[in-house]
Amino acid sequence: MHVLSVTHGASVPGGVFEEVVEAGGHRLERWDVPAGGNAGPAAAYDAVLAFGGSMHPDEDDRHGWLAAEEDFLREVLAEGVPLVGVCLGGQMLARAAGARVGRAPAPEIGWHEVELTPAGRADPVLGVLPPRFEAFQWHEYAFAAPPDGAELARSDVCVQAFRLGRAWALQFHAEVTGPMVHDWVAEGPDALPVPAVDFLAEADRRIESWNELGRALCTAFLEEAARGDAHRATSSTTSLAAEA
Repeated sequence: MHVLSVTHGASVPGGVFEEVVEAGGHRLERWDVPAGGNAGPAAAYDAVLAFGGSMHPDEDDRHGWLAAEEDFLREVLAEGVPLVGVCLGGQMLARAAGARVGRAPAPEIGWHEVELTPAGRADPVLGVLPPRFEAFQWHEYAFAAPPDGAELARSDVCVQAFRLGRAWALQFHAEVTGPMVHDWVAEGPDALPVPAVDFLAEADRRIESWNELGRALCTAFLEEAARGDAHRATSSTTSLAAEA
């Protein structure tokens, strides 16, 4: 498959999600939105992954490229291209879908318990996760599920995941790696709820098992995307045969 990775800076890459894409032999294309340039048309991709960033989804006055990303994600939704948005990427997906996005009741930075909803437990992507798990988080904003979407997971603070058609939004960082956590702490130590040394020690202790869940989640998404692509290809072949 041809997979697009949408990123927002050097310290917020696709982490283990990109590792899974490349290990699966898929073609990976990267678009660092703040750096400029453009993605191809949404229909050119078999799957899209949109990741986090230090900016917020309502800071258009500071980041003029947010509107262009929203337009692209709206096109992804319209074309039915499978999509996973993580943190800022999920918030931008919610914005493109017309759902509420704004400051969370409280920031979640570090490890916070997440619980799948019944819809989440039955979902082909989120359902690979345990019904309850502690997820790595780093966000001050949050999204609501669109009216025609399904809420898949929650924490005590906010919605943690939703599905809209073939698009999934995640508030927690299932993609994050140990080096990424260290980079984020170096960039924003004042945001931490505990001393940096303690925060990093806990992250280093937990990250390997967390990455196993992240890889499982991305693998399930790619498998779901491939099933949809196969169905579209079969439908297209059938349609052409009927016309002939």
